[in-house]
Amino acid sequence: MAARDVLLDAGPIVAALDPGDQWHHPVVQAWETLIARCVTTEAVVTEACHLMLRGRQPAALPLELLLAIGIPVLSLDPATHRQAAVLMRRFANMPMDYADASLVALADALEIEQVFTTDRRGFGTYRGARGTAFEMLPA
Repeated sequence: MAARDVLLDAGPIVAALDPGDQWHHPVVQAWETLIARCVTTEAVVTEACHLMLRGRQPAALPLELLLAIGIPVLSLDPATHRQAAVLMRRFANMPMDYADASLVALADALEIEQVFTTDRRGFGTYRGARGTAFEMLPA
């Protein structure tokens, strides 16, 4: 089993499920090599389900996909929740939503530096406790 060393954001989940999404093809091309390395948070799943509903698709699709392919969906502990709140205040000018904050806080907790995302603006700006930039995938 590959190491879980890539954060999975909502954008690639939605793009993988929606052939009309502008990111569908790059995400699908990267999916096979990245997905076994991914981990995500409950907040990201919530966001992906909401985005599917907004696109008039079944809200359950993202959760069903993640369960079917075995992506770990992690809950945050109280200290990581506090870190997410600090991050949301620090990046309020973006603004950073809770799903993104949960990923950045999880990155700090698990020492992960790569994120599978379509949010180039956000994850190009966000920095965790170490102050390093994320490597965004697909490249």
